Amino acid sequence: MAMNDPLGDMLTRIRNAQMRAKERVSTPGSSFRARVLDVLKNEGYIRGYSMTEHKDGRTEFEIELKYFDGEPVIREIARVSKPGRRIYAGVKELPQVYNGLGIAILSTPRGVLSDTEAREAHVGGEVLCTVF
Repeated sequence: MAMNDPLGDMLTRIRNAQMRAKERVSTPGSSFRARVLDVLKNEGYIRGYSMTEHKDGRTEFEIELKYFDGEPVIREIARVSKPGRRIYAGVKELPQVYNGLGIAILSTPRGVLSDTEAREAHVGGEVLCTVF
């Protein structure tokens, strides 16, 4: 069965695994998901991820979740731009999540960036999700 929202699926897997205090969660692999995971890793929300390739050509990511004092580092992760309704923001309208304590992940002409990186690069784009 085809998946309509692969990024939303990955975010839901992360959210569910953290509610159950899992150390790792797996998700199907794609280059787009890898770029989003790179931003989450660079911003310190996950420990890292590794890619495994199966014999039938499928790839899968094993995401290492991060906890601090027994609590998940990611308190809230939400999809903003959905397949039925895309949300775009110019460089002057980029969202600030919890007054700068969280991040917004954007798909820009320069690749997938956090909102602070997009401001520095002076680009806008599609607001994929917010993380706090």
